[in-house]
Amino acid sequence: QDGAVQKPPWGAFSEVVLAEEKGTQRLVAVKCIPKKALEGKENSIENEIAVLHRIKHENIVSLEDIFESQSHLYLVMQLVSGGELFDRIVEKGFYTERDASKLIHQILDAVKYLHDMGIVHRDLKPENLLYYSMDEDSNIMISDFGLSKIEDSGTVMSTACGTPGYVAPEVLAQKPYSKAVDCYVAILHFMMKMMPKLFEQILKAEYEFDSPYWDDISDSAKDFICHLMEKDPTLRYTCEQALLHPWISGDTALDKNIHESVSAQMKKNFAKSKWKQAFNATAVVRHMRRLQLGTSLEGSSQITSTSPCHRHLLLPAKEQQQEEEEEQEEENGKTTVTLSTL
Repeated sequence: QDGAVQKPPWGAFSEVVLAEEKGTQRLVAVKCIPKKALEGKENSIENEIAVLHRIKHENIVSLEDIFESQSHLYLVMQLVSGGELFDRIVEKGFYTERDASKLIHQILDAVKYLHDMGIVHRDLKPENLLYYSMDEDSNIMISDFGLSKIEDSGTVMSTACGTPGYVAPEVLAQKPYSKAVDCYVAILHFMMKMMPKLFEQILKAEYEFDSPYWDDISDSAKDFICHLMEKDPTLRYTCEQALLHPWISGDTALDKNIHESVSAQMKKNFAKSKWKQAFNATAVVRHMRRLQLGTSLEGSSQITSTSPCHRHLLLPAKEQQQEEEEEQEEENGKTTVTLSTL
């Protein structure tokens, strides 16, 4: 729109530029997509645009306009400049269960809105949760609807899509699934310790509240988590049920400062996130081959990874050896998922 454009420092993970409308000096984020990259994938971008056109919520990044040139498609998006969720939590000097409760309330409210609109996000994860601004009381925003799906009457979702480490058991098992997959990951990414055998453990719903990280966490918070990590999607809390839980709507969330343990655990869990995503993407493929399950009803799997090194041969030698050792351990006995603190 005749605006001055420059590359922002926060656009490292996508082809996004910061643009200013000259007339109003209003800043927006512009997603620049080469048309060559869309060849054969037209349906995907059309689906994303169709979804974004439907939604308008204070906790969801909105699509403001679309432009097209001979070589590119430009999606003009609402600008969010407050940074990623985990970075903000780690930088805080004080963090409580009540802070976490208010944060999760916003996310659940936004996901409920999507579900009421017949939209399933299918790729909720920390990287897609951004703060609107640097203000202390800034809203959290859900972004990236590239894998979202509009639930039409009679449509069955079964494509194994999402990001390794944040998918629900029914997705990993390549079973037909529903919007309940969003409810599982809406809470899972706040607590799950990234472990090499995560996929088998998600399928079996094996986890525990690991000491000392969970020693100071209330029973109400643990009860809330258990309802959203329910293996059976028909028994798993819906967003509406979760919003009525006393840890969200009541006063059971504690005010005790848990920042030290939370930030330490987050740093520990995600310090090696890039190689873990590469490792996990490989593990997903191996897992699905081992299950020898048929092709999904919607098509090929769409497990995503932000790391380009997603092939087994590109894993560090040490981690490749660890993978083989742990694969043998899995045959010899049961492992239990350990959860880090909220």
